[in-house]
Amino acid sequence: MFAAPPAIGTTLLARLPERFHITGRTSGRYANRKFYLEGPALARDGTFYFTDVPWGRIFQITPDGELSLFLEYDGEPNGLKIHKDGRLFVADYKNGILAIDPKTKKMEPYVIQVANERLRGPNDLTFANNGDLYFTDQGNSDIQRQRGRVVRVRANGAVEIILADIESPNGLVLSPDQQSLYVAVTRTNSVWKVPLEVPPGLVGNTLVGTSGIFIQMSGGTGPDGMAVDEAGNLAVAHTGLGVLWLFSPLGEPLLRVNTCAGLSIANIVYGGNDRKTLYIVESATGSILTAQMPVAGQTMFAHMD
Repeated sequence: MFAAPPAIGTTLLARLPERFHITGRTSGRYANRKFYLEGPALARDGTFYFTDVPWGRIFQITPDGELSLFLEYDGEPNGLKIHKDGRLFVADYKNGILAIDPKTKKMEPYVIQVANERLRGPNDLTFANNGDLYFTDQGNSDIQRQRGRVVRVRANGAVEIILADIESPNGLVLSPDQQSLYVAVTRTNSVWKVPLEVPPGLVGNTLVGTSGIFIQMSGGTGPDGMAVDEAGNLAVAHTGLGVLWLFSPLGEPLLRVNTCAGLSIANIVYGGNDRKTLYIVESATGSILTAQMPVAGQTMFAHMD
């Protein structure tokens, strides 16, 4: 065990206005939820997007601070990332991976099946520097139903399962050198580190045999969204505990970020002029929080030339 790291706090940036609260759903995964926020993403022009899973909504906050509804549709949008061409890519639990033109708001399916099977329920996604897309196909998976998967979509359109039989894969992010993929496995309260090149002699095309637990967490529910900074440090949202952790590239805890809202920290993204502002979505209270971090976040694919 490690000694407790130093702690910092957060600041409330915005909260979903009451006019956007919805009632009436009394059954299903999100029964009695007025909202459940997820999927923060920052566009090149500074527009901040986030999703509302149960009600199929995507919101935006303009650089001058105006919060508005960007899009509403029949779906369950969770993770959201932005392509360098400006399109919004959404991991939709109900509809698969969707691509949205931010100007026309036209929505198109990008991936709806893999290995001749419909997706089980995408949760989050991330882009590699070369344009490859990785996403978690979480579905109804847990310790008893180890059915979760990680899927890679090559920039040329080829789709492949690279990890299978996982207990609820959630957030995911690449290391700065693009050689490893970190996967938050919520129901085992752990973060996996997955090498992206299969060692010689490994039979088959799966990376499962070479993956391992990088961080074993405790308390709360488990890790959710993640982000990486320029030094290779890994920021992990610990949902159910109301804490965000910063780990070194060796897995040592460097910093604890205590949130000023609820316990359901869902996802995170680096931004700001110096990329040292970490934006944190707290799902249950509908809050967007910020924390000032010591190292700038890794440049996102959306902001690359």
